Amino acid sequence: MNKKVIIPGIIGLGLLAIVTLFLVKKPGFPNSGVAETADLHLPVMRFGLPVDSFNIIEGIVKPGQNLGEILTGFGVPMSKVDQLSRNSEEIFDVRKIRSGQKFFLFQSPDTVRKACYLVYENNLVEYVIFGLSNSMSISRGEKKVQRMQKSASGIIASNLWNTMTDNDLNPMLAIELSKIYAWTIDFFGIQKGDKFRLLYEEQFVDTVSTGVGPVYAVEFEHMGKNYYAFRFSQDEGFDYFDDKGENLRKAFLKAPLEFSRISSRFSGSRLHPVLKIRRPHHGVDYAAPLGTPVVSIGDGTVIGKGYQGGSGNFVKIRHNAVYTTMYLHLSRFGKGVSTGSRVQQGEVIGYVGSTGLSTGPHLDFRVFMNGTPIDPLKIDAPPGDPVKTDYKQDFIHTRDSLTVCLYSINWHR
Repeated sequence: MNKKVIIPGIIGLGLLAIVTLFLVKKPGFPNSGVAETADLHLPVMRFGLPVDSFNIIEGIVKPGQNLGEILTGFGVPMSKVDQLSRNSEEIFDVRKIRSGQKFFLFQSPDTVRKACYLVYENNLVEYVIFGLSNSMSISRGEKKVQRMQKSASGIIASNLWNTMTDNDLNPMLAIELSKIYAWTIDFFGIQKGDKFRLLYEEQFVDTVSTGVGPVYAVEFEHMGKNYYAFRFSQDEGFDYFDDKGENLRKAFLKAPLEFSRISSRFSGSRLHPVLKIRRPHHGVDYAAPLGTPVVSIGDGTVIGKGYQGGSGNFVKIRHNAVYTTMYLHLSRFGKGVSTGSRVQQGEVIGYVGSTGLSTGPHLDFRVFMNGTPIDPLKIDAPPGDPVKTDYKQDFIHTRDSLTVCLYSINWHR
């Protein structure tokens, strides 16, 4: 069906529903079908309260200020404050009122200015209403979250974060993109002139952005190559796929070399074979013949290479924003491996040796997750399935539709 036909049709039905809602039959002509616009004066509501019925004072909780200080400042007796605190125990702990948060006092519109309600904003979405009448009621509420479909683009001048802020975009988009492309693009190595455009959702409350929702599609041009990402669901949950239907989540190799045996495992206290003292061993030692090729377990960027004390010759590779690996005691380095160079999964980055503090040829292999060493034999980095045959046509339709939308976005610096 033609998309240009569907959209106006939906809009037309929506307008018809709205018009029907505000039409009423003329009295005296119940069967005439003649209608007139209802003379409705709907009140403006805020926090579920009619704004026109109150005088409203807006304030900010000051450092050290509590509920009692706020309310007594507006003429509410302390006896009422105590009762209100007791009534609210199961709904909201008044001791958790935080400085810097907004509150709104609803007063009677007459000259008495009697305090009727206090509304405390717990965050941008949640609020608590304290009724100050004889009932002393307490209730929670949530503001309506508006979800907007948005598009954006940018050309990198310094880094991704700055590009987002320079284009008045939510900087959290930079984090979302780094997650989507964690296995594909090294965002520490993006260059001036790289560019992106994307389709995404953003949530707003009272015109204030509360966060970025799903990113639906991205085209990221890095070093002259286009990397696509499309959000698509198959079986359970959503994942991101490139334009060929391959999952952007990749797996690590199980081991960085062909080895004969594991000679030492990850441990918090190991007797060092040379120093003869106990200390942590944050890696796995693979015994292998001198000169055995050592490969990178995944795509990444070399962030360290050289000779370092007991580690001997080493190579350190950052794979994404989460994982980094190290390869120690190498006899020599792979061809073209240097700090800043990009390596592919399975690429030779060095050869087994016995440099540094070592009793024989082996590879000490280490993995870091968010900077913390973890057991390499327990890495949880499963690959994502590609688009399955049963979903292929649906994916192609989604990809093509989103690509048309991406290409309609102009580039902005």
